[in-house]
Amino acid sequence: QVQLVESGGGLVQAGESLRLSCSASRSIFTAKTIAWYRQAPGKQRELVAAINSPGTTNYADSAKDRFTISTDNAKNTVYLQMNILKPEDTAVYYCNAVWRYDSYWGQGTQVTVSS
Repeated sequence: QVQLVESGGGLVQAGESLRLSCSASRSIFTAKTIAWYRQAPGKQRELVAAINSPGTTNYADSAKDRFTISTDNAKNTVYLQMNILKPEDTAVYYCNAVWRYDSYWGQGTQVTVSS
């Protein structure tokens, strides 16, 4: 069973930054896709950013120009650097990784942005 453990969430003020980390118990170098999702209260879980196996990235429109997804294959860790945070970024952020046909989720980390 693969484990994904997120960390780095917290309470910040609007305009500040946070870096989320997701540590995997399996080599992320071989993952098909690694992504960050988020879910705000009363809303559906949505994709924030993803890295696909060819190395391409894609972002939600709300994350473009503010968030950056990156990986450290040696540490089996994926990061989400979030800058210029807004109150609407408040959500639980989840890490997701897919190896072939198996998809795994972390337990989530809370990000709260105050105005």
